[in-house]
Amino acid sequence: MLVTELKKRNLPPIPARDEAIDLLCREEYGYLPPTPDAISFAVERNVIRSFCAGAATVDRITASCVIGETSFSFPFYVTLPTKEGKHPFFVMINFRRDVPDRYMPSEELIDSGFAVLSFSYTDVTSDDGDFTNGLAGVLYPDGVRGSRDAGKIAMWAWAAQRVMDYAETLDCLDLSCSVVCGHSRLGKTALLAAATDERFAYAYSNDSGCSGAAITRGKEGERVRDICQRFPYWFCENYQKYIDREDEMPFDQHWLIGAIAPRSVCVGSATEDRWADPHAEQLSCLAASEAYERLGRQGFVGGNAFAVEGESFFEGQIGYHLRRGLHYFSRHDWHRLIAFVQRKENEKNKK
Repeated sequence: MLVTELKKRNLPPIPARDEAIDLLCREEYGYLPPTPDAISFAVERNVIRSFCAGAATVDRITASCVIGETSFSFPFYVTLPTKEGKHPFFVMINFRRDVPDRYMPSEELIDSGFAVLSFSYTDVTSDDGDFTNGLAGVLYPDGVRGSRDAGKIAMWAWAAQRVMDYAETLDCLDLSCSVVCGHSRLGKTALLAAATDERFAYAYSNDSGCSGAAITRGKEGERVRDICQRFPYWFCENYQKYIDREDEMPFDQHWLIGAIAPRSVCVGSATEDRWADPHAEQLSCLAASEAYERLGRQGFVGGNAFAVEGESFFEGQIGYHLRRGLHYFSRHDWHRLIAFVQRKENEKNKK
């Protein structure tokens, strides 16, 4: 069923990674801002006392980036287990600064052995059409951008990469087990961050749907017209030309997942999130396998039927799970993500 359905979508084959990323940036997200000319970090220690009953510390970091003759700063939080050793970690692109947060159960993550570096996306630039504030204001002082210039998703992805810059300064983190993750628009962001930065060993997209993990051709729910009418500022201006012309796009979203190969990526869907379209997300995982197989790796391994509620497919480098419920980053999603990462890490250790 899956293979037959995928053939109906008539998807363009995935080119080499650099070519895929260049086209996705040029035509959909805009090119990410340049790597800072200089970056420094100011650290406030233990901003939450006795966190997790002393099992973790929480520091507030301010990243200051020099870009040309201007500078830009944003805050993020680092939650570290107090237990000695090198810890796997999440770079969590979140909707809020809160630690913990309803989308980020910090204590459970610490109990599972993970550190968490998290930031609120609006501390980078606002989630609207204003291109004069935050990082957008540094890039476009007059608020005007070109057709290929970064939209807000590309800017938030850039910020996740700056958080990764800080992670590299911490001896207590296992840099070989770094996971960038997010929900909805920030799931799209996590995929783009990982596709354009090979330092991320894993990417996790939760309910990212249209212009994220879900293939566009034949998709139910949200389409390019819908997303460009409501959120044109998430993307570069070139993306507008594919409104009602999705079958003519020279790319589709399986390219974004495929650009992460041979590293691991996991996609989470919800049964009642029809706007995101779980079937289109699962089909994208299957279609992205092409890029993994070229590199001698297994992509999506999950039979030939659409997932049913509660199923997880974690055998290949592309994982997928489907839970009951609505559009939300739930603890169930986190538990599935942790299980996926732990399985892949165990497989690496056995080699």
